[in-house]
Amino acid sequence: MHDFTAPWWLPGGNAQTIWPALFSRPHHGPHHGPPLRFERERWTTPDGDFVDVDLLAGPPADSPADASSEAARPLLVLFHGLEGSSRSHYAQSFGHWARQTGWRFAVPHFRGCSGELNLAPRAYHSGDFEEIGWVLARLRQRCAGPLRAVGVSLGGNALLRWAEEAGDSAAATAAAVAAISSPIDLAAGGRAIGRGFNRLVYTRMFLRSMKPKALAKLAQHPGLFDRERLLAARDLYEFDNVFTAPLHGFKDTDDYWRRGSAQPHLHHIRIPTLVLNARNDPFVPGQHLPRPHEVGPCVTLWQPAHGGHVGFPGGRFPGHVQTLPQAVMGWMRGAAPPPTISGTIPGHG
Repeated sequence: MHDFTAPWWLPGGNAQTIWPALFSRPHHGPHHGPPLRFERERWTTPDGDFVDVDLLAGPPADSPADASSEAARPLLVLFHGLEGSSRSHYAQSFGHWARQTGWRFAVPHFRGCSGELNLAPRAYHSGDFEEIGWVLARLRQRCAGPLRAVGVSLGGNALLRWAEEAGDSAAATAAAVAAISSPIDLAAGGRAIGRGFNRLVYTRMFLRSMKPKALAKLAQHPGLFDRERLLAARDLYEFDNVFTAPLHGFKDTDDYWRRGSAQPHLHHIRIPTLVLNARNDPFVPGQHLPRPHEVGPCVTLWQPAHGGHVGFPGGRFPGHVQTLPQAVMGWMRGAAPPPTISGTIPGHG
């Protein structure tokens, strides 16, 4: 994947982003079996809210079905991106990979993304590492086998923030993590998505989903924020200033983007970690991606020239998106234990 080349019929970062999301097949063909089936669990959060977790239903046909063998199977946890869900094309492609390889698969939904408005006066954000940690801890308790976690876009940045904050203790929960197309410099990503074609297409798409949810949250909790300011927001910077930042304890968008970004803290990570970003990702400018000397020894950087944003399409027309999970999970399965690092991380005990 670090030398990924996109199909000739999908040139450019925008095409490699949009086509896979809208038109590609999640798998190679009929030999990969029927559509995925999920079983949903609703978990009550420590603050009295809820999150919905979709679990891939049933063991593989050639696997024993008793409880002990089920718990011992490896578990892949996928944290979705902004306004994503278990229905997102990348979640479906990783789910097909898990079913074919005999892994368990879980997709926790960030609050408000499972199809039902959450209860608390909050939603989710790119630096939501405490929520990530709580979800992973619950899944770890019910999993006797190894647990690996993948985060996509926003979910990847939040997953990296968890690994950074957890430091040495992360290894007790996850064997390895991977972040795909994540805006690990939130300010750079925010500026990029607020300009030109990105503003006209991607920003409008996100706000079309996020504004109604925010207004429903305001109806649920009157006085939570300024309705007129939210309606006037024309980009994610303005939206985050009115909604995301104040609801989650940040002073403003600049404070949120600064404190939420994973990139400045990648040297704190103490478990095998893959950070995959295409250099033509329209959301994450290539010139702002970290270089090898800017990350710690546990972090592997893959920065192919092509791939778009959570695209990485493969095959002949109409293409498929199975190249991504095959490459990422190939790395996951072969990830070496982290090197021994002496000393403690400042601020981490």
